[in-house]
This record gives sequence, structure tokens and C-alpha cells, in this order.
Amino acid sequence: MTAATAPVDPSHAFADFLACLEEADEYGAIEVATGLLDAGVPAERVLLDLVVPAQIEVGERWARNEWSVAQEHAATHISERVVAAIAGYADPRPTRGRIVVACMDGEWHALPPRLVAEVLRLRGWQVTFLGASVPAAHLVSYLHRHDAYAVALACALPMRLPYAHRMIEACRRSDVPVVVGGRGFGVDGRWARRLGVAWAADAPGAADLVADERALRRVPPADLSHLADHEYAGLVKRRSELIDSAVAELRARVPSVEDYTSAQWDATVGDLGYIVDSLAAAVYVDDPVLFTDFVAWLVTILASRGVPDTAVASTLGHYGHALRDFPRAGRFVALGAAATVATGGVRH
Repeated sequence: MTAATAPVDPSHAFADFLACLEEADEYGAIEVATGLLDAGVPAERVLLDLVVPAQIEVGERWARNEWSVAQEHAATHISERVVAAIAGYADPRPTRGRIVVACMDGEWHALPPRLVAEVLRLRGWQVTFLGASVPAAHLVSYLHRHDAYAVALACALPMRLPYAHRMIEACRRSDVPVVVGGRGFGVDGRWARRLGVAWAADAPGAADLVADERALRRVPPADLSHLADHEYAGLVKRRSELIDSAVAELRARVPSVEDYTSAQWDATVGDLGYIVDSLAAAVYVDDPVLFTDFVAWLVTILASRGVPDTAVASTLGHYGHALRDFPRAGRFVALGAAATVATGGVRH
């Protein structure tokens, strides 16, 4: 008799895989993953226990300003190639209905939903992956042409929640049940519940949920009665005005910004817009946590890039004054300013 071989743990290959991502070694990364498959590790485990944690580390290194945007993009592309290699190696044949997987309109983080798509495929579903930023009208048109058992939609950015809700409702009008996932709905799915849609924390959770049709359709209705105060619509209408006034205030307060490069101005104006968009999304779901979490994250990101600690707090002060006729938004901005202090954004 021979001794049983201990199962291979994908985490043991993590360091080698991450090193391949760091060196932009596509072929080495694929070899690490397929080596695990050759050793008998199930494809789903390779996806979830190797690719997913590595990609999380890639994102964290970008956030800490240890990796450039270019490095992050290269690593993500290699991870996508690895996922494709794993899918080709496993090559499952569908035995269940069609699931359509897509990113929300305006959402470009395609790798997480691709991982969900492959886990669903490994579990026997016929999967159509539509990729990043799918316009709602195009998704609905596709659903009309192809019989889908369910739609799985991904959203990584909470600021996109109002658009996500419209997309969810468009799918429902086509009588196709929807499951959503991604950090955009909150780590606990709280904003999915507010929008009245089924939520899964991860790929296995999504696979379990779509397998239970009653659970997929048994969700409480959306709770958005607060939108009757029209603050969200007012914020969207004033978005450009708010950004322009914040830029003017910044020029007056910090004369040195006149020396910014075009790239620095693009980044600055982008951040000013993200603040407004996150505030609008928080007002849409009536939860200040969405905004304060974003503010804390932004302060940390900007600090790692050498932006003065007071930058976000000063901008929030300007927005708070400009929005003094918006009670909910004004309260959220005040809480966001407090979050900059808690994060270390203001020094006295």
C-alpha cells in the first residue's frame, strides 16, 4: 500500500504567484495556477484561494502607493489571463440554465464578476459574461433575445448605486431575477437590501443563491421613500456647479495649484467629482456610512500620495456651505468632515 498524498494547499503557491504578478510574468503565473490543477486542486479552489487573495493584495499595494496604476493594470490583466487558463483547463459542460453576468453601467472592475462567472460555470450553469460597463438598455435587449434564468450584476463602487438600481429594475421588468455582489453594495450587503435585491458576499454565495429560485425572488421591496425630498435629484443637477465652485475655492485658497500639471488637475477635478457622486449615492440610499467610508478611504489614499491632510476637509467645508439648503446632504457632509479627523485628515 502507498501512503495517501496530502492535498495541495493553493495558499502555498501564493508567494510565487504574487511574484509573477509583480514581475508581469504572465506565463509564470499561468504555470503556477495550472501546476495546482495538475496536482489535483479543484479549479474553484485555485480561483478562490489563489487568484482572489492575490488580486486583493494587488489592490492594497496600489492603495498604499507601492504599485503604480500601470503595475496594477498589468497584474490585473495577468490575473484575467490566469482565470481564462483555469477555465480552459477545467472546460466544464453546462447542465443547467443560462446565467448572464455583467458589470453595472459605468463599472469597469471586470475581474471580480469574471470570477463569479467561472465559479457558476464550474457548477454547471451556462454562463454568458458580458464584461465591464454594460448599458442597461443593451442588457435588457440581450435578455429579450436570450432566455436567462437569472442575472448576476457586479458593482465595486458605492457611488454607482443609483445607476445600479435603475439597471436592477430594468432586469426585473423583463421578469428576470437578479443577484448582486461587490463592495459597492456594502461589505454586509446593506445597500442591496435598501434597494430590494438579493445579494451574495462572494462567488460561492452567488452560486448557492441562484440555485435557490425561491430565495432569489424572495426579497423585501426597495425602501426609498426618502427620495421624496428631492435632495438626490438636486445634487445631481448641481454636480457641475459644485465642482466648478470647489475648483475656484481651491485656486483662491491654495495659489500654488496654478503650477499643477494637466495630470494633477485631472486627478484633482476627478476627486472633487467623486466626493459629490459619493454624497449623492449616500443620499440616494439614505445612509451616511456610505459617504463617511468613502471620505476616510480618500483621505488615506491621498495621504499616501503626499496630498496635504487638510485638502479633503477644506473641500467638505466648501461643499457643506454650498449645500446649506440640503438638510440630509449637509448632515452627511458634516459627518464626512468628522471622518477626516478620525482618519487623521486634520492636524492642529
